[in-house]
Amino acid sequence: MLDLIDATPLGTTSKGALDAPSGGDDRVPYVVVRGARGGPTLLVTAGVHGAEYASIDAAYRVAEDTDPASLSGTLVVLPIVNPAAFWARSIYVNPIDGLNLNRVFPGDASGSYAPRLAAWLHETFLSRADALIDLHGGDLVEALEPFSIYARGHEASRQLALAFGLPHLLSSESRGMSYEVTRTHGVPAIIAEASGQGLRGEQDVALLVEGTRRAMRHLGMLDGEDVRAPIREHETFAWLSSPERGLWTPSVAAGETVEVGQTVGVLRDLTGRTLHTATAPGSGVVLFVVSSLAMNAGDPLVGIGVPPSSA
Repeated sequence: MLDLIDATPLGTTSKGALDAPSGGDDRVPYVVVRGARGGPTLLVTAGVHGAEYASIDAAYRVAEDTDPASLSGTLVVLPIVNPAAFWARSIYVNPIDGLNLNRVFPGDASGSYAPRLAAWLHETFLSRADALIDLHGGDLVEALEPFSIYARGHEASRQLALAFGLPHLLSSESRGMSYEVTRTHGVPAIIAEASGQGLRGEQDVALLVEGTRRAMRHLGMLDGEDVRAPIREHETFAWLSSPERGLWTPSVAAGETVEVGQTVGVLRDLTGRTLHTATAPGSGVVLFVVSSLAMNAGDPLVGIGVPPSSA
C-alpha cells in the first residue's frame, strides 16, 4: 500500500488493479486519493463477501466522490477484495477453497486461497493503515438491519463506529474477521453493514457512503462537524444456526424486536414435518434473518442484537 501512496502525487487520485498472490487469476481493483494536506491513512474495503453489492457500490462511490483538494491524509479504497467470490456470485464463501474470507484473518501465506488472500490483504493493506472501515451487508440470502461491529474492548474502534453512525452497534470477541488487525496491530477497525439479498438500493448505498464520510470527519480527514446520531449498543450478537438440512420459514423480520423464547422460525423436512423450531435465546433486535428456503446444517438462520440488560 505504501508504494501505491508514494506513487500518487499530493492532491491527486490514482486507480488500478493488483494481482493478489492467492492462487486465483482475478485482480483486485484499488483507488488511492491522496489529499493535498497531511493526515491519516484510511483504508476502506468491500467485497470480502462477493455478493454484498450495496457495500461494493458504496466503496466505489466514496472513492469517486472524494476530492483530493479537500482531503487531509490519504484514502485507499479496495472495492472488491475477494474477486473469485464476486465473479461467481458466491454466498458466504469463495468457490476456490470453499472458505469464508472473513473468518481467516490475519491469514496464512502458505494456506489455501482464502488464507493466502487474507494474509496478503492483512500485511499489504490492513496493517499499514491508520484506520479500517470494512463495508458489508446481508449476503444474497440475508435481510439485514444496518449495524456496525468492532473488536470488544478497543475504544478507538468503538468511537470510529459511533462516528460512522449506523443505528445498531455491537462489540465482538469473534476471531478471524477483518477487524482482527485491531488485535494484531492496534489499528482502529470496524465492519459496517447495510442492505442485503443482492439489492443495491440507493438508500442503503447512501447510508454506507455518508457513514464513511462521517468517519472521515471524525478522523480529521474532511472538514465539518462530527455530528453523531443516536445509536443502540448491544452486548452480544446471538446467532442461531440450522441443526440439519431442511426447509426454512422465518417468522420474524430484520429490525423486529423479539423476546427471549419467542419463535423466530421453523425448519421442516421435505414432507412438511417440523424438524426444529428456532427460538430467540435473548430479548433484542433482529439484525439479520436468512430468507432462503433451502437450509443446510450449520447455516445461519437469525442474528439478534441483545442489549446488556438481556445478555
